[in-house]
Amino acid sequence: MTAESRAKNIKVLIFDVDGVLTDGQIFVIPNAEGRGIEAKGFAAHDGLGISLGRLGGLRIGIITKRSSQTVAIRANDLKLEFVYQGQAHKMNAINDILAKTGATLDQLAYVGDDIVDLPVMRQSGLSIATANARKEVKAAAHYVTPNPGGFGAGRDAIDFILTAQGTLEKVIEQYLDESNEAAATSDVGQGNM
Repeated sequence: MTAESRAKNIKVLIFDVDGVLTDGQIFVIPNAEGRGIEAKGFAAHDGLGISLGRLGGLRIGIITKRSSQTVAIRANDLKLEFVYQGQAHKMNAINDILAKTGATLDQLAYVGDDIVDLPVMRQSGLSIATANARKEVKAAAHYVTPNPGGFGAGRDAIDFILTAQGTLEKVIEQYLDESNEAAATSDVGQGNM
């Protein structure tokens, strides 16, 4: 089965965070109390892509092994439906998402970059690796994004799925329609919780 045919069935799209929605760098800035404040960079293309994916009917979320206030803020800004942090074994979160949505594994797409993502990727209907993914992850993927994590890989995944489903151009026009309230209120985060 081709990656395109797999993408036609997708209803739920889940991203890893570090190395997928970011470039994988984690900046720790000390504060006055001697604690670290974590900072990460996110690509605006991915944020707009998530808005397009939602307009296209995809249910979107993240699962990450780390726990970070930075991720919580970005997830809130993007209005992500599923946010699971501190997940050492990501299939537990996947099973919870599938139970909540009624979706099946063949209706699930997962985007990852490192070996912690392999258990989910090996079971997903559509497994996507970022261009910067480890070789083991690329070997398990049905599709590899042209761009690396933190530089539009999330948008690549969404564009690939919506193109396979024949809805990308329609969704873009919906997003550009000034009378579409859903598009007008998407990804307008303030960087606050």
